Amino acid sequence: MKKIIILNKKEGETPLQALEIFRKKNKAYADISMTYAGRLDPMASGVLLILAGEETKQKDQYLALDKEYEFEVLFGFATDTYDILGKVTNRQDLVVAGVGLGEKIKENLKYFEGKFIQHYPAYSSKTVKGKALFVYARAGEAVEVPTREVNVKKINLLKIRKINSKILLQNIQKRITKVEGDFRQSEICGIWHKNLNHEEKQYVVAGFKIKCGSGTYVRSIANSLGIKIGVPALAFSIKRTKLGKWRLVE
Repeated sequence: MKKIIILNKKEGETPLQALEIFRKKNKAYADISMTYAGRLDPMASGVLLILAGEETKQKDQYLALDKEYEFEVLFGFATDTYDILGKVTNRQDLVVAGVGLGEKIKENLKYFEGKFIQHYPAYSSKTVKGKALFVYARAGEAVEVPTREVNVKKINLLKIRKINSKILLQNIQKRITKVEGDFRQSEICGIWHKNLNHEEKQYVVAGFKIKCGSGTYVRSIANSLGIKIGVPALAFSIKRTKLGKWRLVE
């Protein structure tokens, strides 16, 4: 029995679902204590570190490991979750041409390198007074969102591409339907349909690579980058490619 298991979490799964799928396929772990070290959102994929047996007691040291991600940012929309699995809160069509967007991105990436203070997303599992932030958010209850210092060691712009509204809608709806559990999927798919179904427009998606310390929320960086540039933005996709010394196994 392995004490450390590396899974490639699929988009649409929660970390707990990925762990339980592994346990069901590997009967030797049926009655073994297991946990995951480092969350991944339902819409994120990639390296998920599973600890088994006595190794679960060392969880904190694994949580502190550096991480690397490849992620894409969709410009033109912002949501309450900072990714596609959220209600659209703002939209702006001027990015369809993408004129000068690459230069603006490069100019503003400097604000997301080094140490800086980051707010936890309203839709996250961070607890305040015993309740996860997403519980307050879904109930519409006001709560002071905590912050933490994060450390981004490197962030690079990889490429910029365009996607038309029809393909974008199909992409988003297909990916959201992979998610199991109560994540407002039907309502959110309806909102995306309303925003994109009657359009023939081009939107801009930019790809990035980031190396960061523990606790960094990539979708918050996507949202904040949009604010810096003055264009709504969200995390279109997120893949964790490395956690500590462990790399993604396809």
